[in-house]
Amino acid sequence: MLERIRCERGCDVKEIMEAFELPRSTAHIYLKTLEEMGFVERKDGTYYLGLRSLEYGGYARHQLNVYQIARNMIDELATETQSVATLGCEDDGQRVMLYRTEPVDAVSDNAPTGEYTEMHWTALGKVLLAERTDEEVRTIVDQFGLPRATEHTITDLDELLADLETTRSRGYAIEDEERVVGVRSIAVPIEVTDDLFDNVAISIAGPKPKFESERIESELVPMLKETANVIELKQRHY
Repeated sequence: MLERIRCERGCDVKEIMEAFELPRSTAHIYLKTLEEMGFVERKDGTYYLGLRSLEYGGYARHQLNVYQIARNMIDELATETQSVATLGCEDDGQRVMLYRTEPVDAVSDNAPTGEYTEMHWTALGKVLLAERTDEEVRTIVDQFGLPRATEHTITDLDELLADLETTRSRGYAIEDEERVVGVRSIAVPIEVTDDLFDNVAISIAGPKPKFESERIESELVPMLKETANVIELKQRHY
């Protein structure tokens, strides 16, 4: 129900009844319970997500050692590159944004922390897919498909597998307007041990003209890899 309310940006009792094939009284009881617990808020007969979820999500993120270690370095990376910088992981075949920061003038899509997206849309997701075998990638694609976000999104499995092989060979992934037109992103994986998630990566994103290939190779990738190395070293001794 929470997922339905999130996707629809609010639902009334009738919409919940129809979506879950519930009697009106049952739908009302469920929504009332969620409201009393703070997971939904009601306004003018429509139920919206409440702030209680923020407490649970905040606790879930706070228990991750890699988040505790990486967040300050993600801030520094954003400042140094004048780009949006993120920390993310894979959860059940989707990319999750654990943390993001950006300088004032950075180009942003205002995506919320905790956002789940398709793996093939982002550099961060693709670099994590590259850690998987081709067979594991096929399983993920079977479950979620390859939906299009922009005209540049990879929607063919063979093309995606070829892109991932390139990512493996060079050690970083590139997202070239595949989620947001005009935006490029690069990402590198982080080797994590003894944590809840071991499939973690960091990325930076910005306007395509500022992420030309030469700058990516000579400046941005070395900065990303240096940050990843420091996070890995600190994580081992955390």
